Amino acid sequence: MDTKLLEKKMENISPFELKNRLIGMADESLKKTARTMLNAGRGNPNWIATTPREAFFLLGKFGLEECRHVMFLPEGIAGIPEKQGIASRFEQFLKSNTYQPGAKLLEQTYNYMLMQHAVDPDSLVHEWAESVIGDQYPVPDRILQFTEMLVRDYLHQEMCDNRPPRGAFDLFATEGGTAAMCYIFDSLQENFLLNKGDSIVLMVPAFTPYIEIPRLNRYRFKVTELHANRMSKDGLHLWQYSDEDINRLKNPAIKALFVTNPSNPPSYTLSPETMERIVTIVKEDNPNLMIITDDVYGTFSPHFRSFMAEIPYNTLCVYSFSKYFGATGWRNAVIALHEYNVFDRQISRLPKEKREILNRRYATLTLHPEKLKFIDRMVADSRQVALNHTAGLSLPQQMQMSLFAAFSLLDKENSYKQKMQEIIRRRLKTLWDNTGFTLVEDPLRVGYYTEIDMLVWAEKFYGNKFVEYLKKTYSPLDVVFRLAKETSLVLLNGGGFDGPEWSVRASLANLNENDYATIGQGLKRILDEYAEEWKKIKN
Repeated sequence: MDTKLLEKKMENISPFELKNRLIGMADESLKKTARTMLNAGRGNPNWIATTPREAFFLLGKFGLEECRHVMFLPEGIAGIPEKQGIASRFEQFLKSNTYQPGAKLLEQTYNYMLMQHAVDPDSLVHEWAESVIGDQYPVPDRILQFTEMLVRDYLHQEMCDNRPPRGAFDLFATEGGTAAMCYIFDSLQENFLLNKGDSIVLMVPAFTPYIEIPRLNRYRFKVTELHANRMSKDGLHLWQYSDEDINRLKNPAIKALFVTNPSNPPSYTLSPETMERIVTIVKEDNPNLMIITDDVYGTFSPHFRSFMAEIPYNTLCVYSFSKYFGATGWRNAVIALHEYNVFDRQISRLPKEKREILNRRYATLTLHPEKLKFIDRMVADSRQVALNHTAGLSLPQQMQMSLFAAFSLLDKENSYKQKMQEIIRRRLKTLWDNTGFTLVEDPLRVGYYTEIDMLVWAEKFYGNKFVEYLKKTYSPLDVVFRLAKETSLVLLNGGGFDGPEWSVRASLANLNENDYATIGQGLKRILDEYAEEWKKIKN
């Protein structure tokens, strides 16, 4: 097939599926050279947090000791942890393993739970021992008791900048942020909060599944996209939203707002002014608006505050531990919903016939299904209701999640966070320093990804006529195709995220700092080669 025709067809493919083709092209390029493929197309980080993992594996040793304490047969069979006296045995275990990696975090977390939450020591350590061993179904199925305490404190610190709103957040532990979004979409529809044809707003550019899911036949929502198309006086992207677009949320026909904050791929936090405008609109014009926010990158932004902090009544927050702790393989995430929320209220106000349908749906779970919280309905829906008794995230996953949360809570100097943010900033600077483009300082930039609009820089360097030449002569995918074929560099097309068509998206998380110099140089070379071709034609 003709290359240009192929590129045209591929414009409609999800960038994550296109990535596989680009990797294949890069691989073919490698066979002809001695280069190494550099894949900056995916956000999986190339770091891990060691301390919480060390604590997990040391706790595993304690858990096995507890099982053998109850019963141990030479054939490799042991019992299950016994609650009585387990805290004192744990304290003795810590004394015997003082200098083992992870021991300090276990001890500090144990003391934190006793001092901050006044928990029963045997109950706490018994939950930990069973969790690390994984010998039980999750009970409660929504999230374990002590996991919820630790993760709630973590969200107060990281998503609310240590200034949480009044009241408590209920949490649902899920198999990563992607599972969380699947559960949310399903339960919103099952509970008549969103129906086919309903109007929702999506703030773009956005993580591609958020663009694709509402279009599925199952949902068919009427989607209004708000584009982060504000430009500076110098003609550079600010990756922020106009007041005029935000004002469209005043329409009460719009039932839900979906936002990734900080954004993916531009990787900018919403400006305080935009946050304030949305909060005001909700309070004054659209009080029933449901806000679904994905805040996975919030920990990479200093003093981040989520919508869950600013307007908890209307907000359902998804947070994943995957990026910050280098833990995509753990599939650790939570859904957070305030105990008083618009989702529950809207269900209570449904017409009688719909409430009766829902009461029948959840009748096997409780004698009073009409009182079942939306977040608990999500848990049941995640297992087709009938399998609710075996719902929930696995115990070992929840234990590791607890230790991730505790690690940050006990890092009073924020040394881990500061180093994470420094790593990202240095990689970002290295990439841009080698493009020939200018990276203007912006306090709202997070930098986990970067989105580079090639047409902006084409116009800056060579003028509008060159821009028109590019648009007329090449497909927007030509840049990522050429990078893959000629230099074994894999980037994603920004247009696939409903960003500018000629933009490219690079992850700053999954390669070494020097590799980003190579990527920057590759982008500069391609733009320069386009310009040389244009100059020959022009002359």
